Amino acid sequence: MTARSPASGFVMHGARAAMLGGVSHIEEQVKGIEQAVIENPGLAFDLAKTIVESTCRTILTDRRIAYGHDEDLPRLFRRITHILPVLPIAASGEAEARRSLARTLAGLHAALQGVCELRNAYGFASHGTDAPRPLMESAQALLAAQAADAIVGFLHRAHAQDHTTLLDEQLEYDDNEDFNDYVDEANGPVQIFELVYRPSEVLFAVDREAYRDLLADFVPDAVDAGLSSEPEVAESGQ
Repeated sequence: MTARSPASGFVMHGARAAMLGGVSHIEEQVKGIEQAVIENPGLAFDLAKTIVESTCRTILTDRRIAYGHDEDLPRLFRRITHILPVLPIAASGEAEARRSLARTLAGLHAALQGVCELRNAYGFASHGTDAPRPLMESAQALLAAQAADAIVGFLHRAHAQDHTTLLDEQLEYDDNEDFNDYVDEANGPVQIFELVYRPSEVLFAVDREAYRDLLADFVPDAVDAGLSSEPEVAESGQ
């Protein structure tokens, strides 16, 4: 997976960063659009839409958010921008910055809508028509490709930044006594020969991310209040 410039000279820097960050299955699409902006502008419109759609679906899957396979791309984009944090945690209270970013995201959404319309009207592999259509040229194809690259780059970075921030937060086993007791009561002790371990200790040691996810959904007040016969974990909203 190299960043060598194609013959067109156009490189999708945002999309290539996403490839390196885990969205590797868009590699052939990225290479294709970098060539197509010169050699086949109509195909560039098709691939611009496909690359953004692949990225949106990957992010939703990574975040365990269900979506309909028949949902169109603008709807997928709106869904993602509603769940991704648009500001760093340290600036989460900056109302003016939030409004400015919301306007910027609205502009990206409008650009994405335009890419979809261009693909439908002038894409190399789009819907058939009853008459010849004027061909778009490299300048228009480059605009669509650059818009797609900006969108993919932003979505991937926002997703990766949020995921890294969550994983980097301090998590200490001894700080969560109530949750550890809940896990231990709900599961039998783990025994290996004569050695016996607390289930919560095992979970914390072997799958830290799963421990974090379950801890986030834990509702100690419901347990203390005796609202059920067993301690409860709140249902995820996803």
